Amino acid sequence: MKIQKILLGDKMEKILQKKTLPDWVNKLKNYQIIAPVQNENHWDFQILSDPSRIKLDYKNTILSPKKFIFPQREVFFRFRSDEQSSYDLQENLPEEKPAVIFGVRPCDARALTLMDKVFGGDMQDPYYWKRRNATILIGLGCNHPPSENCFCTSVNGSPFSREGLDIMLTEMGDTYFVESISKKGEQLIRQAEALFKNPKEADKSEKKQLKSRAEKEISRKIPNIKNIPSKLETMFDSDFWNEESLSCIRCGICTYLCPTCHCFDINDEIKSNFPIEGERVRTWDNCQFPDFTMHSSGHNPRPDRAARLRQRILHKFQYFVKLYQTYQCTGCGRCVSQCPVGIDIIEILNKVDAR
Repeated sequence: MKIQKILLGDKMEKILQKKTLPDWVNKLKNYQIIAPVQNENHWDFQILSDPSRIKLDYKNTILSPKKFIFPQREVFFRFRSDEQSSYDLQENLPEEKPAVIFGVRPCDARALTLMDKVFGGDMQDPYYWKRRNATILIGLGCNHPPSENCFCTSVNGSPFSREGLDIMLTEMGDTYFVESISKKGEQLIRQAEALFKNPKEADKSEKKQLKSRAEKEISRKIPNIKNIPSKLETMFDSDFWNEESLSCIRCGICTYLCPTCHCFDINDEIKSNFPIEGERVRTWDNCQFPDFTMHSSGHNPRPDRAARLRQRILHKFQYFVKLYQTYQCTGCGRCVSQCPVGIDIIEILNKVDAR
C-alpha cells in the first residue's frame, strides 16, 4: 500500500461568505461530506446528505473525526468452511470513497498525523490508508479556546496549526478566510471558484491578529514539558502512580475520546456453526481496561489502576517521544473535560516536572 504524499501547490488565499458555505458543499457532489452536527447538548461529526445542514458555529465535538479514518469497528475479511474443512476467505478492504471533512479543529488534524506514524512505516495498514488517502480535511481555526482545558500550545501545537490539513478556514464575522495548504485543497476551492473573492490587506491583517490573540487565550499550560520524558523514565516503579490513580473508575473515557489513541483488538465473530461462517473484526480497545493485557495464563502485567494510568502517560510522553521525537498528545483537553472523577493529565504532568 503506497502512502500518498501531500503535494504543495501555490498557496491560495480567498474570502468566502458564510452564507455561501452550503453552495460550496453543493459543488462537491463527487465527495462524501462529513461535518459537525448538533445532537441535543453535544456536537458530533456525521455524514451529511443535506448541504443546508452544515454549520461550523461549534466549539468542539466529544469524539474526534478520527472514527472516519480508523472506525470503531471494521471487518477485515469474511470466512466460510466447505465440506472438506478448508476455508474460503473474502478480504473486505474499504472502498476508496472520496470524502471531505469540514470544520476539523487543528488539534484533531494534528492527531491524524500522529496516527499516520503508527499505521505507516514499514508495516503499513491498508485499511487505514485506504480511507486516509481518500479524505480531504478542511480545518477550522480556533479564534477562542473550544474548551477551558485546551493546552495545544504546550505540545507543539497551535489554535491555527496547519499540520494534517488541506484547507484552513478562519472565521471572521460574516466570512471565512480560506487558505489552501495542499494540492487537494486547492482543487477543492477551484471547483467553486466563483464563490470566492480575493482578500484585502485588511483581511490578512485581521487573520494574523486573530491567530496571535488565540494563542494568548490558551490558559492551561505545561511550562516545562521538555523535561517530562526524561523524568518519566525514572518513575516506572514510583508510588506516584498509586496516588494519582486512586479515583480512577476504569471507565476508559480518557482513551476512547482521545484523537490519537489507536489500540485495537482483533476477534473472529462466528455467525454460523454448520457450515462455519464468520468475520474477522477489528475494534477499538482500551489500555485502561483490566483485561487489556490479560494473558491466557491468567497473568496480567498491568494488574491495577496505577499500572494502567502509568501506561497511558508514559506512552504519550515518553515511549512515543523516544520512537518519533514528538508527543502523542495534541492538547485537545477531552480527557480532562470528560473524566467523571476529575483526573487531569495537565496536573499530573506538572507534578511529574515538580518531582
